[in-house]
Amino acid sequence: MSGLGELDRPGTPRDPGPREGAGGEDAGRAGRDGRQSPPASAVRRSAADPVKGLLHRHRELCERAVDPLEIAAGLEAHGVTDRTAARFRHRDVFSLAEEMYARVPRDGDAPAPPEDGPTPRPGGPRAAGSVLLALLPGVLCAAAVAGLRLTDGRPRLIAAAVGVLAVSLALGAALRRGPLTAATRTTSTWTCWLLGYALLGDGLLRTAVSGGPDGLPDGSPDGAWPVTLAPVLALTLSYAPAAGCAHLFAAGARRKLSSSRGLTDFSASVRPLLLGAFALYLGALAALLTLTGAVLGEPADWSQGLSLGALLLLARLLGVHGHTHAGPFVLTATAAAEAAALATVFAGRLPGCGLLSAPVEALVAACGPAGVPTAACGIGALTLLVHACRLLTRASAHASTERTR
Repeated sequence: MSGLGELDRPGTPRDPGPREGAGGEDAGRAGRDGRQSPPASAVRRSAADPVKGLLHRHRELCERAVDPLEIAAGLEAHGVTDRTAARFRHRDVFSLAEEMYARVPRDGDAPAPPEDGPTPRPGGPRAAGSVLLALLPGVLCAAAVAGLRLTDGRPRLIAAAVGVLAVSLALGAALRRGPLTAATRTTSTWTCWLLGYALLGDGLLRTAVSGGPDGLPDGSPDGAWPVTLAPVLALTLSYAPAAGCAHLFAAGARRKLSSSRGLTDFSASVRPLLLGAFALYLGALAALLTLTGAVLGEPADWSQGLSLGALLLLARLLGVHGHTHAGPFVLTATAAAEAAALATVFAGRLPGCGLLSAPVEALVAACGPAGVPTAACGIGALTLLVHACRLLTRASAHASTERTR
């Protein structure tokens, strides 16, 4: 393989052909077959330097990489494992990447840092701005909830509209910067649907099962169409802990990438980091659900809030680290399940269609209206957690996470 890569490179000297005498028989055989076998010198060089062919195939990756870690992650993404590295006389992919990085010439290596001048500190105006931006959605949502509770009639509708717009803009700005910034934003529609269901879905389902609703939502928890504010407020307040957990996971994985000596070792060391960051976020969200429920006088529905928060965090983490398909697919399926549950309740009112609403009505009777979103979001979150434990523990998922936030 490496021998072929060496022969195809321009400027590589080829064997001048068989000499007369001792090589005549080989020359005649080559002429009869119509092919010329690789020169023995090239075969010897290939056997002596098995990495050269790999360098030829991945030269662009090696020239673009800023350190051997990026080469190791790129090789893993191309299917190179520690067992493959053993065929190139290296104990693991990291050792192979270090040799490839050292052997590729670069036109402009990174200049040495200037001796004079202050060393940039991790904290500063940019870090403070990121923290304030992460806190902004929760603060605006709290202000909007206060406006809903303190107003009535037309002013309440105006406060609701202004609050939804302000929180949406703040979330969009926060998601464009920081540790939860992803290359794709295709999940925004389904995220809005899931948050909207957490706000209005339980009240609509409860009244639909009992024959309603008899009117439109008025923003109060006691109206004809009750509104549940505590879970949405807790979820928006939990954006800051989610960003912090994502940063801790990315930074910890990068450190493990620097110290690991094999892909298997790296995966085994990163998996506890992922599960620890995930558990830390769930703990913070549970505390916020308890706090907002107590302040607003609503029951703290941990099952629904935790399942939705876990689903949204895992979908975002996968998108941040380059896996952009599983998250939108699971969010779409979850939103479709919630919409189908509502649709079957109303379809069950048609003549002869009562059986359509029987499963949802049985679930509501057993677990309450929150049983539907808890089941849908819980299944989706569990699916993404299994997927994340498989994908986010690969070195290739952390090849380019060390960038300016």
